[in-house]
Amino acid sequence: MRAASQRLNIRPSPTAFTAFYHQTARQVYGLTRRIIVDIEMAKEATRDIYLIVRREAHRYNQALGTPTAWLMTIAHRRTVDEVRAEQSSTNRAAHWATHNHTPDYDTVAETVATKIEAQTVNTCLESLSPIQREAINLAYYQCMTYRQVSEHLSIPLSTIKTRIRDGLKNLRTCLEGHQPE
Repeated sequence: MRAASQRLNIRPSPTAFTAFYHQTARQVYGLTRRIIVDIEMAKEATRDIYLIVRREAHRYNQALGTPTAWLMTIAHRRTVDEVRAEQSSTNRAAHWATHNHTPDYDTVAETVATKIEAQTVNTCLESLSPIQREAINLAYYQCMTYRQVSEHLSIPLSTIKTRIRDGLKNLRTCLEGHQPE
C-alpha cells in the first residue's frame, strides 16, 4: 500500500520532460555509447530510452530511487537488450549464410577431378611391388602404425619402414608423371 501511494500517477508536462531530458541526456548517451560501439545505434537507443521514459513515467516509484537512477536503469537494460538483439541477428544471419551457401565451384567438375585423382592413385599403387603395396595399404588405408604393420606381417620394423619409404618414393614418382601440364 505504501509503495502504491508513493507512485506518481501523472504524466510529466512537456516542459518538465524537456528539462529532465536536458539534465540527463549526456549521461544516458554516455552509458549507451559505452555499451553500443556504433554511434548511430547509440543515438537511436538513446532516443528510444526517452520514448520509453515518457510513455512509462507513471511507473516511476520514488520509494525505489531517484528519477535519474530509474532512468539509468531503463537505459542500461534497453541498451543491453539492443546489443543482445543485434548479436542475435548477426548470429542468425551467419547461421543462415553458412547453411544456405551455394559453393562458387562446379560440383560436377570437382567430382570428376576427384574420381580421376583416385583412379590415378590406384593405378600408381598397382605399379608398386606387392610387398610395398601391402605395407602402404596397412599403414595408410588400415591406419596401422609401423610397429603394428611389422607385427601383423611378422617382419622386422626396420624392413617395414624401408618398404614403406621406398613405396612412397615410387608412388610420388608415378603420381608426378601423371600430373596434367
